[in-house]
Amino acid sequence: MKVYDQVKIARDKDRPTALDYINHCFTDFIELHGDRLFGDDGAVVGGLCRLGNMPVTVIGIQKGKDTKENIMRNFGQAHPEGYRKALRLMKQAEKFHRPVVCFVNTSGAYPGVGAEERGQGEAIAKNLFELSRLKTPIISIITGEGGSGGAIALATADRVWMLENSIYAVLSPEGFASILWKDGSRAEEAAEIMKITAKDLFELGVIEKVIDEVPGGAQLDFEFTANLIKHSLTEELPKLCALSPDELIEKRYNRFRGFGIYNE
Repeated sequence: MKVYDQVKIARDKDRPTALDYINHCFTDFIELHGDRLFGDDGAVVGGLCRLGNMPVTVIGIQKGKDTKENIMRNFGQAHPEGYRKALRLMKQAEKFHRPVVCFVNTSGAYPGVGAEERGQGEAIAKNLFELSRLKTPIISIITGEGGSGGAIALATADRVWMLENSIYAVLSPEGFASILWKDGSRAEEAAEIMKITAKDLFELGVIEKVIDEVPGGAQLDFEFTANLIKHSLTEELPKLCALSPDELIEKRYNRFRGFGIYNE
């Protein structure tokens, strides 16, 4: 399969959403709203739930299933208040010693004027800063697109997993081609050299796990992939919860410190 075919699967309009996975993998979900600063953001959902008997805080970037919902969810592109809501819930999880699970599917943070006026860059940077030292376990799962800072604002985690047909990159193949070759039509060529697939990123050590999908994508057999996610979380979260806060932070620091120039 060509890489750009996986890009198309990751962007498929029928791909399962964060709420689909939340409702399948967890019980007793109570959604919480608002960032306590400006308002609520429909592109980010989050709240309290249980994984078996374990209390968990779950957060997801939510796309819509039809045009009406996509408009309400801003096509999964979060505003600053979405990232601030997510951070509020993460800090609450830290206070009450609950692990955090994030589901990420976004082409990127919303680049509109209002978002910039309300501090989009600051909101993302604040999340990176706070997540790097959060004293509770964090697992982030890329379920579709993992686009740039809009994704990493919820993926500065102890474990980052990707679905088999998801992508994770600093920018889209179209953006890459437009910048490098001044020709967005060369997106398919760009995708082949960007190392954005789950397989590539697992081999590079950027992520810890690739979660299988059926041929054609999770949208063709949701329960197969959702059950794998639930099983993986059930196995991994107790291990992370057994670590002390200091151990968690040190291991998380070393995880990200090991990337790029620090790995040479």
